[in-house]
Amino acid sequence: MDFTNKIILAPMAGVTDYAFRRVCRWLGADLTVSEMISAKAMHYGDKKTATLIYTKDDDAPYGIQIFGHEPEIMADAAYLLSRGLYNPEGKETRDGILTPLPSYIDINMGCPVRKIVSSGDGSALMQSPQLCEKIITACVKKSALPVTVKIRAGWDKENISCVEIAKIAEASGASAIAIHGRTREQMYEPRADWSYIEAVKKAVSIPVIGNGDIFSAKDAIDMMDKTGADSVMIGRGALGNPYIFKEIKCLLEKKTYTPPTISQKLQLAMEQVWTMVEEKGERVGVAEARKHLSWYLKGERDSASTRDRINRCMTLDELSFTLHSYLQNLK
Repeated sequence: MDFTNKIILAPMAGVTDYAFRRVCRWLGADLTVSEMISAKAMHYGDKKTATLIYTKDDDAPYGIQIFGHEPEIMADAAYLLSRGLYNPEGKETRDGILTPLPSYIDINMGCPVRKIVSSGDGSALMQSPQLCEKIITACVKKSALPVTVKIRAGWDKENISCVEIAKIAEASGASAIAIHGRTREQMYEPRADWSYIEAVKKAVSIPVIGNGDIFSAKDAIDMMDKTGADSVMIGRGALGNPYIFKEIKCLLEKKTYTPPTISQKLQLAMEQVWTMVEEKGERVGVAEARKHLSWYLKGERDSASTRDRINRCMTLDELSFTLHSYLQNLK
């Protein structure tokens, strides 16, 4: 599995389901990553967790991200997921194996959300280098696929541990490391400090993936130029704008990028919504699609009232009618 020269969709809880990964891939994302999967929930055979690993053959290569703080449980999750053996819902398999298989397993050591870190997971792990080593080593040993690690700069400005954790990850057998240029304390403000990415790149020989504040093609190129990062990972910059992957590819290939019209954007958005409804059912699919449609419309002319109506839609027909009405009123 090659982690160099890639434009990657970052894992985002409640966002990077199959439908969103699919449209990002259509527009040029080289790799995508699942929503966070709780290793402990897997340990107890949680059926809802099983739905988060759902994918199809057109979603490749992609990684599954797991989180937790118990080495044995994390390693068991890596074992099952890397072999297509986690199937509490009893889905149809091929010779007992769920297909398609992911391409790699990613360990979350960077999530800053309170409910994650309060359990000792996510970026809380960056305060415990020895535990990080145990988790990564155990997962690498049990996984049949490459293992990557996603971290932050550190816990807070007094505890910057990214270089130490990156060296541990490399020594423990990780195939690549992604780093977000903020501490846990900073969450998503102020602007990411890419110097941490540069420091990690200089400290290890495995591929380093830069993450944080990439909202345009220029941002992506600047990050790689300034940090030496082997690849870039895009999270919030893709919300409502999966075209960012196409924009980056055009700049890299010295091609002219033509931004989509609002009609093209909303047609793509509805393709995503239809997939969500097909895979999750109308009630869940529509409920989860509302935020995506609001992101697609953010900043568009006269869209405030439409975003408000979208947040009250309960059916696919209501969503379609609302977007159609918006486009008609723009003419």
